[in-house]
Amino acid sequence: MKIAYDTKRFFHNTSGLGNYSRDLVRILAHFYPENHYFLLNKNKSDRGKEILDLNNVSFHKTSSGKLSRQLKMGKDAQNLGADIFHGLSGELPLKWGKNPIKKIVTIHDLIFERYPQYYSWFDRKIHFWKFKKAAENADLVIAISEQTKKDIVGYLKIPENKIRVVYQGCHHSFKEFIFPDYLQKVKEKYQLPERFVLNVGTIEERKNLLNILKSLTDTDIPLIVIGKKQKKYFQKLQKYLGKNKVDVKFLENVNMQELAAIYRLADVFVYPSFFEGFGIPVIEALFSGTAVITSNTSCLPEAGGENSLYINPENPDDIRAKILHLWQNESERKRRVEKGFKFVQKFRDEEIAKNLMNVYEEVINKKS
Repeated sequence: MKIAYDTKRFFHNTSGLGNYSRDLVRILAHFYPENHYFLLNKNKSDRGKEILDLNNVSFHKTSSGKLSRQLKMGKDAQNLGADIFHGLSGELPLKWGKNPIKKIVTIHDLIFERYPQYYSWFDRKIHFWKFKKAAENADLVIAISEQTKKDIVGYLKIPENKIRVVYQGCHHSFKEFIFPDYLQKVKEKYQLPERFVLNVGTIEERKNLLNILKSLTDTDIPLIVIGKKQKKYFQKLQKYLGKNKVDVKFLENVNMQELAAIYRLADVFVYPSFFEGFGIPVIEALFSGTAVITSNTSCLPEAGGENSLYINPENPDDIRAKILHLWQNESERKRRVEKGFKFVQKFRDEEIAKNLMNVYEEVINKKS
């Protein structure tokens, strides 16, 4: 089987859609080496270089010109003899040639519909049009959670029988053994306290860091925050911190191996996002053996399982109570960590690769 991918995000996004794209190609190439995987884009970068070094993965420079991704990439895939074209970020090319090819698109979330206040009117219209067009033109649609599947049916009006749920995994760094001396090295480099609460994710309104700060105000519990800052929202946080006492430290330029180490060092991971398509940081924490507190909304209970603690993201008092509960009870943390680690095995690479391949084989066998 030959599978072609739109790899704009693979090469140019450092997190989110980039991680999803790179992990998907990596695990399929590893567990299903008999297939060939074509990475299509105008140019490549150093991101994912180790994946491109695999014998069954190859980069193909696509046709140049304005709108070439929409108008020419599909034909480029067909000219390579691809059996399947997989759009990894909610889009498919608009133009195709005569050669037969099956089309799959992954849709991660429809947050622009649920929370329109976070997007401009123009961006909402463009996103909606592209996602709906791709979902209608695809032979099958992959949703990354049951929540996203419901939203695709509800907002895009795509039939439920055309959608398959395939969960995401996370980077292999979070599943590997980390030597104690490396943990100590990272701890010293970033001057981390002996114990701390961790939050990871883009520092933006939807991720709800402000309510974590409110929940930890006037406590002696240190908070470590790792994520790209959205300027306007970060200014809002700074204003709050200027008037209130919170022991918080913001880290920047943390690489993937260091991030995995910091997860291991944390006592509690807290992620009170208002809405997510999936919530990869939650499974990163579970794989790392760190107790999780997250929101009782959207797909987050799907990612966290029954042994994570759930909060109302609108309520700082609820967040505070749950943090204190885990912070002060080591045996409770350990119990939840052990059970959470068993639960998160459903997001192992092998399981996700198998589910993806099932979708590919279904679409190949599906009559046009």
